[in-house]
Formats: sequence, C-alpha cells, structure tokens
Amino acid sequence: MIYLDNSATTRQYDEVTELIYRMSKEDFGNPSSLHQLGFEAGNYLFEARRNIEDCFFGNGQVIFTSSGTEADNMALHSTCRKMRRRGNKVITTKVEHPAILETCKRLEEDGFRVEYLDVDVDGYVEPQVVKAALDKDTILVSIMTVNNEVGTIEPVASAYKIVQEFNKANGTSIVFHTDAVQAFGKLALDAVPFDLVSASAHKIHGPKGMGILYMRKDLKLPAYITGGGQENGYRSSTENMTGIAGMGLAAKMAHEDLMGKMGRIADVNEYLRRGLMTEIQDVVLNGPEEIGLSIYDPGKRCPSVLNLSFTGTRGEVLLHTLEQDGIYVSTGSACASHHTGDSHVLQAMSLTHKEIECAVRFSFSEFNTREEMDFVIDRTKNAVNRFRRLGSFR
Repeated sequence: MIYLDNSATTRQYDEVTELIYRMSKEDFGNPSSLHQLGFEAGNYLFEARRNIEDCFFGNGQVIFTSSGTEADNMALHSTCRKMRRRGNKVITTKVEHPAILETCKRLEEDGFRVEYLDVDVDGYVEPQVVKAALDKDTILVSIMTVNNEVGTIEPVASAYKIVQEFNKANGTSIVFHTDAVQAFGKLALDAVPFDLVSASAHKIHGPKGMGILYMRKDLKLPAYITGGGQENGYRSSTENMTGIAGMGLAAKMAHEDLMGKMGRIADVNEYLRRGLMTEIQDVVLNGPEEIGLSIYDPGKRCPSVLNLSFTGTRGEVLLHTLEQDGIYVSTGSACASHHTGDSHVLQAMSLTHKEIECAVRFSFSEFNTREEMDFVIDRTKNAVNRFRRLGSFR
C-alpha cells in the first residue's frame, strides 16, 4: 500500500497506538477522581498539555476538543458571543475549510456580517486585501494557515500583524484565529503569538476524535460547553484521556526534527510532481509551484500537499483506478462527508468545471519515499493514458 491521502488522515504512530492500548487496559482513571488512578490520569493530562504547549509561542493555553472542527466552531462562536456588543463583522476567505465556512453561515443567520475575501489563482489571499476589509465593526478575522486542498501557505503572520496594528491605531480588539489543522506538525507555529489556533490529532499520526484550541491566556472567551468545569471551564466534559495522551505524544513526535522531516517530505513531493509532469502530457499544477518550509514562506506550497489536474480525465476515476494498484489519493477535502459538486477552493482559484473534475490531491507524510513515487508515476501514467485513449472518462 502506498498511502498518499495524509491530508485526510494519517496512520497512528505505533508508539501512540501502544500508549492508547495500555491506558485503555490499565491506566483508565478519570483525572477528576481523588484516588491513585485519577491522580495518574491527571499526570497524563498534564504531560499531554505540556507537550502541545511546547509547540506554540508560549503565551497561551491548550483547550482539548473532540476535533479540529469543534475547535474551529468554538473559536468562532465563542469569540462572536464575547464581542457582539462591540461589533458584528467577521472576515474570512473563500477557501477556508467547511468547518469555518459553515460556521460563518450559522453566524450570518444569527445576525453577524461575514466578508469572504477573494484569493488569486494560487489560492492565496493578499495581505492588503485583509487590511482593506478591516473596519471598527470587525470583531474577528479567521484565515487558515495552510489550505487543505492545494497546500497554499497563507500570509497569517502578516495578517496577524496587520490586525494588531489596526487594533493599536483604532482602539479596537479584533481577535485573530487561524485554522492550522493542515499546518500543525508540518510548519513551526512557535514564532507568532496568534490569539486562537485550531489543530487536530489525526493529521499528525495521532488518534481520531481529538483536537485542540490554543488560546491566548488573556483572551478569556465564554464557555463553549458547560457542565463540570473541565478545561478551565471552557469545555466541560469528562476528558477523552486516551485521545489526549495520544495527541500529546503524537505532537511531541511530529515536532522532533520538524525541519528535517519537512525537507525530506518536500523532496518526495517535488520528485512526484516533476515525474508526473514530465511523463504525462497536459498536467496542470493547482496552487503554488515553489515549496515553503515556514509560515514565513507565504504564497508557497506546504510540503505535505500536491494538487494536479490531469486534463482529459476525471479525478474520481483516477482515484479508483490507482486504488486497484494499492495507491490511495484524494480528489479534494475528505472532511465534507460524501461531498458532491466542484471544489469551492478550486472554484475560488478560477478553475473551470473541466479543470476541477480532473483534479487529484496527493498528500504526504514522513513515511513516504521516492521509491514509492516511482511506482505512483508509472501507474498514474498508465491510467491517464488509457482513459485518454479510450475516451472512457465520459
């Protein structure tokens, strides 16, 4: 099996699986309990929180959630609830994940105004576009760090600075959130003290059903889920201890030699891109060509993503053909369950329906190799040429 759908989910690290098994069987205590098992569970909770906080700037706190989607929902809903007396405008982009866009639709139903910023042909939002959208009625700006379909690194560092400068000049308190689900564990996030950051465990070889919202310590949002007061009162519920410990370990492991890992993933990504575009005619790259290794490389492509349109085919047909050879890819975001219709990201990048329907996303992890890519290039070439020759893609 050659797994190239790592933006959808990843295989757990073996160490994470072993930890979860051991905790489920032996260390299954509730951290709120006063006995020894509860105390030991509390130690797991403390260690996981520390491991994840070490991945950030150091001015915030980790709130454990059930997913990146919940973290996005919490960031937007709780911020708007806190700030609605000061204003009602939210700014985001047209290429955000559905967890953001669908939440924004709900906010509009509740009376908030949402401005959806345009992007260029690479899926990139210009910082000046963000600056032009700000006004004194704005309460929240939410821009993803890395686009999940084409890998574009958005200018979140510049946008955050623009928001800070606007706040200082106008006496406003606009909150800046970034959906870093596709960036956490792939690009360092410890250089910029964002107000809110969402991340997910299963994108970094951790367990499914686990995410975090990293929140600036002095932000003080209202509770998102009320009850027993867990997570400092922000999200009540008995903690998912196996998920929390698994995410903490996965975060620690993913960030070990992060730049080295990303450099190796970038090499595999480029090897596949060059091979496919050399061996197959009429292949179009969707998103930036140049790969970046930092959030300070805005407008470049994250090493983990490669999106190509194979003209004269259909992406879904290619996906299932490659699957027969044990190669797993995607035609876009896997987080919109059984989504039909054209990708909103590629539409925002001005691609036509024909260009969108032949798009395939390859997404990488530290476990992929050049040797695997030779097989992928060969089988993709055969599949594309066969469908073009037979005209069977209609």
